[in-house]
Amino acid sequence: MILKNFFYICITAIVLSSCNSNLDYEGKAIFRYNEPSGISTLDPAFSKEQSIIWAVNQIFNGLVQMDNELNVEPSIAKSWQISEDGLIYTFNLKQDVFFHTNDIFENGTRAVVAKDFKFSFERLIASKEATPGAWVFQKVSSFEATNDTTFKIVLKEPFTPFLGLLTMKYCSVVPKEIVEKLGDQFGRNPIGTGPFKMKLWVDNEKLVLLKNELYFEKENGTQLPYLDAIAISFIPDEQSAFLEFSKGKMDFISGLDAGYKDELLKADGTLQTAYESRLTLNTLPYLNTEYLGINMQSKHPALQNLKFRQALNYAINKEEMVKYLRNNIGTAAQAGMVPNGLPGFSKQTDYGYSFNSNTAKQLLLESEINLKTIPTLDIVTTANYRDLCEYVQNAWQKVGIPVNVNVVPSSHLRELKANGEADIFRASWIADYPDSENYLSMFYTNNFTPNGPNYTFFSDSTFDNNYQEVRRNVNEQIRLTLSVSCDSLVMYNAPVIPLFYDQAIRFYHNSVKNLEGNALNLLELKKVKKL
Repeated sequence: MILKNFFYICITAIVLSSCNSNLDYEGKAIFRYNEPSGISTLDPAFSKEQSIIWAVNQIFNGLVQMDNELNVEPSIAKSWQISEDGLIYTFNLKQDVFFHTNDIFENGTRAVVAKDFKFSFERLIASKEATPGAWVFQKVSSFEATNDTTFKIVLKEPFTPFLGLLTMKYCSVVPKEIVEKLGDQFGRNPIGTGPFKMKLWVDNEKLVLLKNELYFEKENGTQLPYLDAIAISFIPDEQSAFLEFSKGKMDFISGLDAGYKDELLKADGTLQTAYESRLTLNTLPYLNTEYLGINMQSKHPALQNLKFRQALNYAINKEEMVKYLRNNIGTAAQAGMVPNGLPGFSKQTDYGYSFNSNTAKQLLLESEINLKTIPTLDIVTTANYRDLCEYVQNAWQKVGIPVNVNVVPSSHLRELKANGEADIFRASWIADYPDSENYLSMFYTNNFTPNGPNYTFFSDSTFDNNYQEVRRNVNEQIRLTLSVSCDSLVMYNAPVIPLFYDQAIRFYHNSVKNLEGNALNLLELKKVKKL
């Protein structure tokens, strides 16, 4: 125990010095990255933002997890059965999964049992907690811990994507005695079962996670993880963080910030020559559709006109937009809202909108909207997407549509969307789980904001009927057909203007190996090695 504590002290000291020196880490494998927005909590019940999800993923496990191909695979559950009626999910738990060591446990740690999941899930939906993940279990009737290794979930009605929902970090297992002892402080002192455990958290500076020596997963007989520690810094300025990365003081950056994208990437989306020998560029399909939403209850007269909304779609050269504003990172959204990478995605030529300014002008004539007298359209966006919206503004002005770009703080944009006060707004929909149903839920009548994600107030009875069948039907071919039908119906009515299907883009030093990912853009570090 003394030697182990000494090792942890040494690792922590090394990590703490990493931002201020070029010390040799004495053979210890430490993965370093930056979270500019910081991390507010490490409680999985509140893991709504990507910054939290990435960190929580290192500390916690659930019943199941997603592989790189978006297939559900075992985690703490070694197997499961689903009843023929789709209502009862029975999970058989592994017996060698232990919580991180903590003095609150009678013996320093203990094995995970079925009642831990019952507690964790009931805590998630408890009204007093008011957790953002409570919606995951809105179709659940009950949780049952039959014995230590058998856990059952009973649904109110069949919901085919349910197993995918259980891969979300909200559904992580937490220990009852620790949560009850720490109360609101559990998010600052998390205890899970994951490959790493928290060692140090300094507000506005860094978070240090150390290797969990008790972790249950192995790769080819070797216990995971391979890394000794993870060091997360909280540098708010992206340019400063990039400078640290370029100096080799960080191992990894994610995303395409305007401040450094041209420094790293050529116009065709490949690495600049100066970085080819030093860095690895990794792009992955990302279940994220960037779009403009149109308020179907807007009092703006033009937005109530179908042909006008269709003209807005045809007027934008999305391929050019992706080329010049995104360095070809992403794919022009010529189909619907369901992005590339999901079964509901369709490449049909009669589906969606491709750039055609002549068609746009013709539809504007047919709409009988007087472009000289209508009020100016407002596109509401945040500063990060000003260039995207100004591109759209220019495209619409070319066909005679008066339009203004209104840049507001993200909090204000969320408020305008929730209250139905934005006529046109820029937004993105990142999949909560890998099923086309998640994207279609944005257009279901019963999901009008603020009670759901329908920010456009689109409503159509045919769509609603087909959508409900997508939710409950277990036949994948039928679900696929109905999903495509729903998505095409939305595109015809044009309450949204899909701009592009995103790609996750990652840059990391060549010393990092086995950094993989999937279309949910989860940061998975348990199999990562550093040379």
